[in-house]
Amino acid sequence: MKRLQSDGYWVRGVDLKPHDFAGCPADDFFLGDLKDLTVMRRAMDRQFDAVYQLAADMGGAGYLFTGENDAEVMRNSAQVNLNVAETARQTDNRNIFYSSSACIYPKENQTDPQNPNCAEASAYPADPDSEYGWEKLFSERLYESYNRNHGLNVKTARFHNVFGPLGTYQGGREKAPAAICRKVAQAADGGTVEVWGAGDQTRSFLYVDEAVEAVMRLMRSDFAGPVNIGSDEMVSINDLARMAIDISGKNLAIDNIPGPEGVRGRNSDNAMIRAKLGWAPTQPLRLGMEQTYNWVAQQVETTAVG
Repeated sequence: MKRLQSDGYWVRGVDLKPHDFAGCPADDFFLGDLKDLTVMRRAMDRQFDAVYQLAADMGGAGYLFTGENDAEVMRNSAQVNLNVAETARQTDNRNIFYSSSACIYPKENQTDPQNPNCAEASAYPADPDSEYGWEKLFSERLYESYNRNHGLNVKTARFHNVFGPLGTYQGGREKAPAAICRKVAQAADGGTVEVWGAGDQTRSFLYVDEAVEAVMRLMRSDFAGPVNIGSDEMVSINDLARMAIDISGKNLAIDNIPGPEGVRGRNSDNAMIRAKLGWAPTQPLRLGMEQTYNWVAQQVETTAVG
């Protein structure tokens, strides 16, 4: 929202709840459940330059990979996307951004932690590693269908682990960078930090500012996607924890414990974004982790004092 406003746009925002850590910068903001078609019609009550569909029932591995939330994840997210697509058609809102996910990629392409295949064309034959991934892939096809049959101009991005300050860092839905930063911030010097699994599973993580820049470039382009929006700096989860520990200045050991891990390896293949947009993320992971750790540590300290 801040980026759109800085570019001179009037912005409306809709969410289930207020932001936990920041005021909403939208020119017009209201609370509402976008699964409710009445709420969706209120949100899209006029023609907009663009509609950014970022709403989803989601979280980190502790929420998505236990199997305990599958029905809600699929129902909630699918209903929102069905409402967005049909309401956009009815109101002639032609320009849509859809935030898909790297979780759509087949799990068999991500069994080698050092050599995952997440090129855009590898999505089929489909076999995502979670119901979250299946819903995202279904909704990609939903928007493609509305493009073919109703002329909606939908730009689809497959996000790879976006992180940064002002994001969820506790409560079960947080992703790995925020969770690890919280654990390190809470740990006493000389203690341990728990990491789920052996810790050799790999991922890439994209700082939020670069994610926003990529979305803006995609929306200004003639390319519809799907396209990966992620960093290609792959790191093991143990090394991510070591990075956070080093940033903290503490002397901490890693304790690998059983827990949900997801696929063995995942990394953003950025050949497509370079070819189509002439750009790709370049910010080092360390810089984003420093900013994120400092913010999370401040929250932890404030909560402890409170």
